[in-house]
This record gives sequence, C-alpha cells and structure tokens, in this order.
Amino acid sequence: MIQYRELCKNEICRELFNGFVRHQEVTKCWRRENGEWVIKDAPFIDDWTESEYKTLVDCLKNTVDTGGWVYAVFCDGVLKGFVSVEPDLFGGEQKYLDLSSIHVSEDMRGQGIGKVLFMAAKEWAVKSGADKLYISAHSAVETQAFYKAMGCVEAQMYHQGHVEAEPFDCQLECKL
Repeated sequence: MIQYRELCKNEICRELFNGFVRHQEVTKCWRRENGEWVIKDAPFIDDWTESEYKTLVDCLKNTVDTGGWVYAVFCDGVLKGFVSVEPDLFGGEQKYLDLSSIHVSEDMRGQGIGKVLFMAAKEWAVKSGADKLYISAHSAVETQAFYKAMGCVEAQMYHQGHVEAEPFDCQLECKL
C-alpha cells in the first residue's frame, strides 16, 4: 500500500531511512562548456554514507523547524521517497522557494512517485507565496530528464550558495 504524507520533526531520524536505497549508477552528466550545455561521460556511483545520512536527517529536521515542508511516500510502512521545500523566499522578483531535496528509492523509481512528490512541492510552494521553485539538481542525464519533464528550465538567477556547494549541479527553476 502506497501512502503519501507530511513528515513531523520527531519522526525524522536515521532509522526512517533503513528501507530507502539511494543508489544511483551515473554514466553521463550535463556540463557547461564554453557557454553551452553538453553531455559528458562522467561515470560514478552515487550512494549516501552514514555521515551523509546524518547530515540529511539534520537538514530535514531544520527544514521543519524553520517552517519548511517535508513530504514523504511510504510503501507498506517503509519510506520510499521524500521531498523538502525551504520556507524563505529569495531571488527578489523571482520569488523562489528552494526545493532542497527530492529522492525516490532505487527500487521504486519509474513508477511516477517522483512526479507526485514534485507536484505536491509545487502546490505547497504556491500556498507559501512563491512564483517559482528553485532546484540545484544533480547533473545526471536521467535526473535532468525528470526535471525537464516536470517543466523545469535553467534558472534565471543562480543561488551562489548552491553553486559553491555543488559546482556540477544544474541550477533550475520551475514556474508555479
């Protein structure tokens, strides 16, 4: 049984992710070269370490603490995906809200769960006064295909903090 619901701070802990598989085998990524976007071979495996899970838990708790939103999907009671949106508008007239994370467990990808999570994030952002979602997104070809299918385009204004933290990410926006 699939269930979508908002997460509360007290349930966000490392154990919540015991049935979640972050694993992603990346072969090709988008890179900007001489002002143009090109696909490059960039093979690696993306998995989270225990330290990265701890950081994720801390970040998601902070999102809830500061008035942001964390929404999740469970399959038979096991977390299989989540999305988070930060509470503070930025970007002046762009009126961005930061979609700080969206992930679907490897065993559940390709079933439309990411789309449901993304659409829910858009709905929450609209209610929170945003005009656009801002996404600092993994540059893997398949990840970028997902965002394009969701209507995302290159951001009109880049968030410098995201660019510095993840220089290979693609900076995107999605009009609400």
